[in-house]
Amino acid sequence: MNPFSLAGRRALVTGANTGIGQAIAWAMGRAGAEVVCAARGDCSETMAGLPNGRAVTLDLSDPLSASDLFKGEGIDILVNNAGTIHREDAIDVASDDWDRVIDLNLKSVYFTTQAFARERIAHGLGGAVVNIASLLSFQGGIRVPAYTASKHAVAGVTKALANEWAAKGLNVNAIAPGYIVTNNTAALRADADRSQSILDRIPAGRWGKADDIGEAAVFLSSPAAHYIHGVVLPVDGGWLAR
Repeated sequence: MNPFSLAGRRALVTGANTGIGQAIAWAMGRAGAEVVCAARGDCSETMAGLPNGRAVTLDLSDPLSASDLFKGEGIDILVNNAGTIHREDAIDVASDDWDRVIDLNLKSVYFTTQAFARERIAHGLGGAVVNIASLLSFQGGIRVPAYTASKHAVAGVTKALANEWAAKGLNVNAIAPGYIVTNNTAALRADADRSQSILDRIPAGRWGKADDIGEAAVFLSSPAAHYIHGVVLPVDGGWLAR
């Protein structure tokens, strides 16, 4: 038996229509999982790259929108990837912008995971949760106070839920992506000076690929990671080691 295989497993990935979420969905599909792509946007591109999967519309700007999503669905892997960011000087951030970031990046993660765990625990079943944290789960960042607060909290919630659910067969872990080539980082990569300053800090000497995150998510969801609980795993080319 391949301990890294997800054959026979069913995974739900939020924000699977693009970027890191799409790469995670494809990596899970390559590992043998049936993948449910959940997003408020069109997932047709992601679906085209999956050997076995389906798409559901899910708008997590309502943090409780996944409350009934897992009942009877046999989903045993949950990847909480959907998120947003708001860039503005801290002195100017409005309450509505703060709430929008916290609701999607933190509150929806908690209550989606709660709904997943209720279904698994009620039937005496194990499973895996992979939350997408950030380097700003460890650092402060600049002009993104709500995002930083949400990602620090995701790291904390990951550990808290692992403490409660590890003995019930649920693995709860997180990945903290480094600087990854996605649409969200296009402006940074287009700024030659900023891009070079980032590369100078990364021991691996390159920007990360979305597949780097996808493969890490497969590992944390696989039997190979059964004794890993409450970890926030940086996949950052060594950024935090500098």
